[in-house]
Order: sequence, then C-alpha cells, then structure tokens
Amino acid sequence: MSRELRGLGVSAGIAVGPVARLAAAPELPDVNAEVEDVEFETARAADALEAVAADLDARAAQADGAGADVLVAQALMARDPVLADAVAGLVREGRDAPHAIDAAFAEHRRALEALGGYMAERAADLDDLRTRAVAHLLGLPMPGIPDPGHPFILVADDLAPADTATLDPAKVLGIVTERGGPTGHTAILAKQLGIPAITACPDAVALTDGQRLMLDGASGLLVADPEDALVADAERRARELAARRASSHGPGRTADGHPVRLLVNVGGPGDLAAPGIPGAQGVGLLRTEFLFLERATAPTRDEQEALYREIFDAFAGRTVIVRTLDVGADKPLAYLPQAPEENPALGVRGLRLSRRDPELLDEQLAAIAAAARGSDADVGVMAPMVATAREAEGFAAAARGHGLTKVGVMVEVPAAALCAADILAHVDFASLGTNDLAQYTLATDRLAGELADLLDPWQPALLRLVAATIEAGVAADKPVGVCGEAASEPMLALVLTGMGVTSLSMGATSLADVRSTLAAHTLEQCRDLAATALAAGSAPDARASVEAVAREGMGVG
Repeated sequence: MSRELRGLGVSAGIAVGPVARLAAAPELPDVNAEVEDVEFETARAADALEAVAADLDARAAQADGAGADVLVAQALMARDPVLADAVAGLVREGRDAPHAIDAAFAEHRRALEALGGYMAERAADLDDLRTRAVAHLLGLPMPGIPDPGHPFILVADDLAPADTATLDPAKVLGIVTERGGPTGHTAILAKQLGIPAITACPDAVALTDGQRLMLDGASGLLVADPEDALVADAERRARELAARRASSHGPGRTADGHPVRLLVNVGGPGDLAAPGIPGAQGVGLLRTEFLFLERATAPTRDEQEALYREIFDAFAGRTVIVRTLDVGADKPLAYLPQAPEENPALGVRGLRLSRRDPELLDEQLAAIAAAARGSDADVGVMAPMVATAREAEGFAAAARGHGLTKVGVMVEVPAAALCAADILAHVDFASLGTNDLAQYTLATDRLAGELADLLDPWQPALLRLVAATIEAGVAADKPVGVCGEAASEPMLALVLTGMGVTSLSMGATSLADVRSTLAAHTLEQCRDLAATALAAGSAPDARASVEAVAREGMGVG
C-alpha cells in the first residue's frame, strides 16, 4: 500500500525509482589502542588527514562551480594546522590516531557550532572529514555514494558536500535526506546539478533499499510504494517538465509579454561554465567572498579588479550586480581580527564591517569601479545587511564617490523591508535576500533542521514583508528583485511576479523551469496567485493553493 511522506522541496523535478541508502559511517573501535611510539602515531594521523585532503582535491578537479569550491574549502579544513596540533596533543596524551582524530574533530565541531551562522554550517563538513580520516586509518573504504548498478533515488540522513558535489545525474534520479534545509549544501548543489531533492524528511529513516519511491522536488511530496497509476502520472508530468525545459529560451516574460528579467547567482569565476549561463539576462548576485576567504592576506586592488573584469567580460552587454563583501565573526578573515560574538548573525557582518575597517570597503568599491570602466557589462553594486536609511545613504555616497552610478541594497533584515520607502529614496534599486530575511523574520537559525519548515519561503510573514518591499519599489518607480532561494521556485516566481518584482536571480539550472512557468501565465493570473498566497494562513496552505490554481491553468495534472 502506498504511503505519503512530506519533506521540504529544495530542488524542483519529478523522479520515480528504487531507493539506495547511503552507507553508514565506520564505527570507531571501543578500545583505544596503546600508543608505543608517539611520533609514529602522530605521523599516521597526519597521513590520514592528508589522504583525505588529497582525495577532496581530486574530487574538486572533477566538479564545477559551487561544488568545486565546497570541496576545495573542505580540503583546506583537513589541512588546518590548528587541527593537526590538536590531534598531536591528543596523541601525546595517549590516544591512538583514530581516537585522537575523532576527539579533535569533536572539539572543532563544538567551536564552530558556538559561532553560529556560516561557521556553524561548516560543522557538518567536519563530520564528513572525521569519517573519511577514521575510515582511512581503519583500512575501510572511504564513504561514498552507493552503486547498485542501476539508476536510483539516494536516501540518507544527510549528505556530505564531498558526496553531493560529484553526484552523477544519470545515476542519481533524486535525493531525499532526513535532515537539512533550503540553504544547505545538499539543496544548493542538487539545484546546480538539476537533481530533484527533498530535505528535512525525518520519516525517510523507514525507507529501505530497493523500495520504489516517487518524489516531487517542488512540492516536497514523497510516495513510498506508489501505485502504478500514480507512477504513470508522475512519469507523464516528468516528460512534460522536460519538454518545457527544452523549449525554454529567450528573456523572461509572462504569457502576455510582461517582462521579468531572469538573472543568475554567481559565486566566482568557476560558475561561468555552468549550463544555463548563456541564457541568463545577467547576474543578479555576484558574491565576492571567494576573493577574501581562506587566505592570509587581503586581496589587492589589482587582484580584485582582474577577477571582477573576468566576470564582467563574460556578461558583456548584460547586467552584473556585485554584492560587496558579506563576512563577519561567523565568516572570519584571518587578516581582519574580530572578537568572538555570542550571536554572529546579529553582529558585525556585511556592511557593518565598514564601521571597523572602512578601507576594506573603499578598496573593494574602487576595484569594482575600475573593472566596470573597462567593461561592456551594465555593472551595479549593492550592500548586504542594510538595516536603516542612513546606512543606505552612506553606502550610496561611497559607491557614487568611486564613479559607480547603479547603486542598491540587499533587503534581508525586517527593518529594511519595513522602511523600504525611506531606503529606496537614497538608492537606485533593491534586491530581496529571502534566505536571511526568513531567518531574521521567523527567528530561526538556518541550521536548525527540526525548524526547517519555518524557513519555508512560503511563510505568510515573509511573503508579506516581500510584498511590502516590492510595493515601496513600485511607488518609487525603482526596481526590486529577488535573489534568494525563493526566486528559483517556479510557483513562487509566479507569486513574486504578481507582487510586482522586476527580476529574479537564481542558480543557472533553475532558469528553464522559471522561464517556462512564467511563459504559461499572464500577468493578471500572477496577480491573482499573489493575492491567493498572501491570504493564506500558513506556508503549506499558500503553496498548495497556488500550485493547484497554477497547474490547472497550465493544464498540468
């Protein structure tokens, strides 16, 4: 008998296939072996960490874009000299290499979790590094994706970046995890690869190898042991989705020609080769952290200018919106000391960093301006974590002082959404960062797996803040876009369009779905869907009611 399960849909698509579960991590021996030679045991542990780092480097060489970046960052973590010193100290205390590595990673994990925010998100990466190092020391196979000899739906408690980044979409039909959320590595990389995915599904623990499963990565619906008629319907919808994706091209517009610019989020030069980039109308969010993190000294102005120009040149004739540096105590820079903060998400991050080091922002704006002067791209710049009109005014003055004429802000703090009219009086545009806006609005840590439903972009409070911001933009005749995960959900894209959004920026693999869905609806239909979503009392109700009406309008069952 079929059974329905619900999770959080994080990567759109429909898949039907047998389950293959990720193998469990190797167990640490109960007994600590006696250490007779401290130097030998320390070297053994160091060799294991280096083997893990080398394996991650090899995987990074086979991956693209965000996947490669994640793997490179993990390899750097495995080579962290602070970690090596901690392991050596534990060996001197009498622990054998596997137990020393286990204890050292546990301590590092606690430290990252205490920092919260971005650094807490990296704590899960440590679990994977620990598992791989212990497996190496015990002579066991490195953990990895199963290979049952046929395409399958991968089911796991959670997925490590090293596994997700190198998944083969020809073999992995879909992904289901018991933990995770809409902004985790699994969600981001699954979208990049175009694999349907559902996270935060605790009932998935009961799924077994070989069991037939149907999943809808847009709605978050799973059906275990689906009946043949349901499978046939799912396969039909999958074919229709594939056909719509294949026929999707050109600029974003509704069925009656209303324009909605479809842009991509870019995390660095490595993303430029991603499929879908040629069809984008530009970059709605260029993250610049790739230039500043994981290095001992600040990038020079010339370094920055060269890398910005490389990206600008790739989008000649198109828009590129650069977000200035978004780091803080949760994403510390080695060359910019910051005291630990009890809650880094509410501390000195984003634009607020310029209070401590105005030169860092000044150098970045100078480099962006210099690169823009030598490019045919339509370059704009925006500041993250703006909360007040005065902050927006100060940033705009600084950017324009360098000759940048297209200046905006991120709206990711409720205060900015509530005061959007005042903020827009000083800048040329705004871009809604729905990931952080959801976190701050619902008072929910993005890592709190059991609270992942509160980060659902369909939450009424979030939708109402988004609508208020867009309304302020319409009144001021200034564009307001969305560059959070919400922009990549086709049904939610219709709602945002109905609210009056002017652009949607997303991962390149989501462009076709959003473009084809927009093309199947008129602006008036989008407005009706927006009203439906805003009237709903809960996220599930908003999603379900909009999907039902929209699919009926598209003639999709």
